[in-house]
This record gives sequence, structure tokens and C-alpha cells, in this order.
Amino acid sequence: MTAQVWQGILIPFLGTALGSGCVLFLKNRLNPLVQRALTGFAAGVMVAASVWSLLIPAMEQAAAMGTWAFVPAAAGFWAGVLFLLALDHLIPHLHMGSQQAEGPASRLQRTTMLVLAVTLHNIPEGMAVGVVYAGLVTGEAGITAAAALALSLGIAIQNFPEGAIISMPLKAEGVSKGRAFLYGAASGAVEPLGALLTILAAGLVVPVLPYLLAFAAGAMIYVVVEELIPEMSAGAHSNIGTLLFAAGFTLMMTLDVALG
Repeated sequence: MTAQVWQGILIPFLGTALGSGCVLFLKNRLNPLVQRALTGFAAGVMVAASVWSLLIPAMEQAAAMGTWAFVPAAAGFWAGVLFLLALDHLIPHLHMGSQQAEGPASRLQRTTMLVLAVTLHNIPEGMAVGVVYAGLVTGEAGITAAAALALSLGIAIQNFPEGAIISMPLKAEGVSKGRAFLYGAASGAVEPLGALLTILAAGLVVPVLPYLLAFAAGAMIYVVVEELIPEMSAGAHSNIGTLLFAAGFTLMMTLDVALG
């Protein structure tokens, strides 16, 4: 793989690590209003990436199917939704601000389940980057280097607040700053790993690329609707989450159109 590809798959992880590093410099836990704003921003980026970087390219690459070009996008989208639904039920995890763990009964520590919850968020993002770069590596999918970079940058930008959102509450739970940083950064390690595995299987990926692009989109939309939107709307009524959702959506749309 080229240096360009390595950089592309590591950029999102860097975003998570930098966000997690906030715990080393900030004294107090995140203000709930700030946390809702950051969550809304991340949700907006993910929705725009799902549409412009994944679903639209999936339909464009299936254009030869004519009026049935929507089939790979629709089928892949639902497969992604059901995949994340299955993970939600199979992996024990705990979301920020919740006292009730989800998934099967487990004796895992609270901090471990908090990290697993964010790791679940990162799985579809790693898949999305991997699928796009797999298409770029083969040169047969019409994906440009600029479009792949736009997706990596967009996900890295939304990973920054996610890193802070996981590491800061971990410190509030009594975890040391160093461990909170490592846990936050580790939650994003699944992204480059998943992307790398996808790229290594590029020969298998490209023939079904429209389905896999939509699969990643479905998984990301599941995370947004199931987890991020409720979190950005929790607590006292506020429009901050909605406004930052719009800002994140606009930024990712701009990146994709300008660079793609």
C-alpha cells in the first residue's frame, strides 16, 4: 500500500486520539451543553458522510442497472442497519449518562462497557474508510484520492469530539488521566484495523462495492438515530445539538463536494 493510503486510514484514528487527549489538559468533566453540542456535530458529519460519500456513490456505481440502480444501496443499507442491531444485542456496553447496560448480562467493569459503547460507534466508520480506500487502491471503482481523503478528514473531525466525550467522563468515573486517554484512543483503534483488513481484501470487495458502501452507510445511520440523536437531545430542552448537527452536516457535505 502507498503512503497515501496509510495516511488515509490513520487520519480518523488521529482524530480520536487528539480528542481523547483533552483529558490531559482539561480539569473538569464536559459541560452537558457542550457534550450535546459535540454529539450533535458528530451526528451531522456521519449523516452527510453516509449520503454523499457512501449512498450516492453506491448508486452511481450501480448505474448500469438502470432503474434498479437503487437495489444495491437499499439492500446494503438494510444489511448495515441489521448488523449494528445485532452487535447492539451481542456486545455488552454502557452509554454515557446511562445506568443500565445494554446487550447480554456481563460482569465487565463499568469503564470497560463505556469504552465498548464508543467502539461500537467506530466500527462502521472504519468500514466506510476501508471500503472507499479499497476502491481507490484497485482503481476500478471510480473513487478519487480526493474523495477518499474527504471521507477520512470528515470522520477524523467528528472523531475529535467523540474522543473527548469518552475520555472526560472516564476521568469523572475515577480513572486516571493517562488511562482515560488510553481508553479513549483505544476505542478508535478499531477504525484503522477494520479499514486495513478491508483494503487487504480489496479484490473481493470491489465486485460488491456498491453493497458495501451502502452497508457502511446503514451502520452509521443506525448509530446516529439509535445513540447520537437521543444523546444530543437529552436533558433540558436546547437547540444546541440541532444547530451543531446542521453545522457538522454542512461541513462534511462541503468537504465531499469540494474535494470529491
